Amino acid sequence: MVFEMHLEDNIFALYEEIKNDRYKHSLYRHFQIFDNKKRDIYKAEVKDRIIHQIIYDYLLSLFEPSFITDSYASRKDKGQYRAVNTLRYFVKLSISKNQSVYILKCDVKKYFDSIDHNILLGLIKEKVYCEKTFKIIEEVILSYHSSSEFSKGIPLGNVTSQIFANIYLNVLDQYIKIDLKCRFYVRYNDDIVIVFQESKSAIDIRDKIISFIKERLSLDIPLLKTSIRKIGWGVDFLGFTILPQAILLRNKTKNKIYTNINKKNTHSYIGILKHCNSYNLKTKILAMEKIYKI
Repeated sequence: MVFEMHLEDNIFALYEEIKNDRYKHSLYRHFQIFDNKKRDIYKAEVKDRIIHQIIYDYLLSLFEPSFITDSYASRKDKGQYRAVNTLRYFVKLSISKNQSVYILKCDVKKYFDSIDHNILLGLIKEKVYCEKTFKIIEEVILSYHSSSEFSKGIPLGNVTSQIFANIYLNVLDQYIKIDLKCRFYVRYNDDIVIVFQESKSAIDIRDKIISFIKERLSLDIPLLKTSIRKIGWGVDFLGFTILPQAILLRNKTKNKIYTNINKKNTHSYIGILKHCNSYNLKTKILAMEKIYKI
């Protein structure tokens, strides 16, 4: 509101900073949210968020054509539910061949805090030829570093972090699709799933991914953060459990609904249930709404 009171003056002042190479990113305001686990959020000043949005739109126009179809985080017409449905579709295609189906799941350790600034800047420089523009992008990237390593990390809270995260792991996407020739591959942020018909192939691909991501992107996928499961056992992915004949809400998510449901969020939760097989749960929620008038 304070920025908007003198909007025109502030916009022109920001323009002059950029024009005269005087733009410096402000300090972040830090706070924490608790959604399943503690998350550290870093909020930028309004003038910096304007720059973030411009950078986001610009980089999206450059890099979006090179992203694979089955990368689903922070992209138009993609998202969590499409990622889940695509995985289910890949499972159906594999099952139709009357063979065992295995799911390899990998999760990058502390992904956002582990992104290497120099590697990220190198990837961006491949497409951004204007030195002045690149310098502003560099200023934004270097405005934050993780608590553990000075030259690493992008903050949760910046819109630019969404495009930076996708640019960074697009290198892995291309490796998995082109070099490893994995057809049934889905990624949502750092959640990686691949459908196989042999556990032996899954182990081989897992080891190659772990080596590649460490050597090329300086990221870590510990063995403890990987799993290879038969689809008949059910596979957890983005809050749902994927089975051969159904998509179920994960038990942890169900318990969260029972704990947090109230008059204001009932219809939001029912909206989530449209994306899975949840007739019994939906019936219970509607019954609770009538009995307790939530």
